[in-house]
Amino acid sequence: MRSRRLGSALRNYRQAAKLDQPQAAEVIASSQARISRVESGHATPRVIEVRLLLDAYGISDQEVRDKLEDLAKHSKNRGWWLEHAAHLLPDYLDHIALEDDATYIREWQPVLVPGLLQTPAYAEAVITAGPDYVAPELVAHLVKVRQGRQAKIEEGGAIYAAVIWEAVIAHPLVSVEIHRGQLSAILEVGKRKNVTVQVLPFSAGLLAASTSAFSSFSFDAEPTVEAVTLENLRGTSVLEGPEDLAAYANTFDLLRSSALAPEASAKLIRSALRTFKEDSS
Repeated sequence: MRSRRLGSALRNYRQAAKLDQPQAAEVIASSQARISRVESGHATPRVIEVRLLLDAYGISDQEVRDKLEDLAKHSKNRGWWLEHAAHLLPDYLDHIALEDDATYIREWQPVLVPGLLQTPAYAEAVITAGPDYVAPELVAHLVKVRQGRQAKIEEGGAIYAAVIWEAVIAHPLVSVEIHRGQLSAILEVGKRKNVTVQVLPFSAGLLAASTSAFSSFSFDAEPTVEAVTLENLRGTSVLEGPEDLAAYANTFDLLRSSALAPEASAKLIRSALRTFKEDSS
């Protein structure tokens, strides 16, 4: 995934400089085939190659250069999640890699509690409720991966903002006991300085149906969206095209501005939690 991000950036800068792949190959004394593999993410350029290419493309912004050089340096670093690679789909590994690199993570969820907020019990219930049979030992692996992903937020490694539709809070898809524990966990995580949880109320109407669940990621000091992931029946899709990124960035801003403020959202969650406690007594 890091190589893909690096290759995509280099391709965009090359095209902006109006150079073709053979010309880029001359810059690093290599072949057009290598440039093609670099730009597609199938090969990782050396740091010196990145520097030469950026010089040729007229990129003088030091922050941009440092960012791309870091991607080249660390593209082959093994992440903690690779311990579970045998049990995970490749595109899910891509999603986790994006999460791990991100400085800003934003999520919209109209159906389930976001994975970065799920308790182990909730995660297990969601995993086992899927249409495909999941062996018990694999369920344990997948729950552990969920917990590993959450360390990024717990350690303050990223600014995290989640918008959740009110139905997720008001209408549990799991047992009431598990749902109560999940609501309590959301309230606790929401107290962290790097976390914002907002609830999109029923009164927002059709806005809740404007798009399915998605996550967006930024990798710099500024919260510019640089990748978006979408979950589907066959796994996870990664979007990186400028028009796609702009559309999802705008959609999240609309959802966030239409959602209850964090304090009001926490109040709604506490009210739901009291209701479920009363119903079970």
